[in-house]
Amino acid sequence: MKIREMMKWQADGYQTYHFSRINLWIHIIAVPFFIAGTLSLFLSIITLNIILVITSLLLMATSIGVQGYGHGKEKVPAIPFSGFVNAVTRIFLEQLITFPKFVFTGQWYKALKKI
Repeated sequence: MKIREMMKWQADGYQTYHFSRINLWIHIIAVPFFIAGTLSLFLSIITLNIILVITSLLLMATSIGVQGYGHGKEKVPAIPFSGFVNAVTRIFLEQLITFPKFVFTGQWYKALKKI
């Protein structure tokens, strides 16, 4: 699946897999940490700071782990990853594009109010 198709697929089904109140709150807190970890990782690579590389990766992994817990609270489970590339692509698209768009378009708040 191409990136553009995957972005549309994620956006179209996002509310289906993000309906639980706890999962919505986990995402609104955890996604910014993933974004900060990603930005920090790029900075740490540019500055060759190994401690910051490790810290950034731990921050990103913790964020994903917490979100995984939140997804476990959903009535409709997320579609499993089909492989490593699919997992990495879907995770980065969700964290950096799909979820921020979900928030900034007001869909996160609408989903929270529906519950």
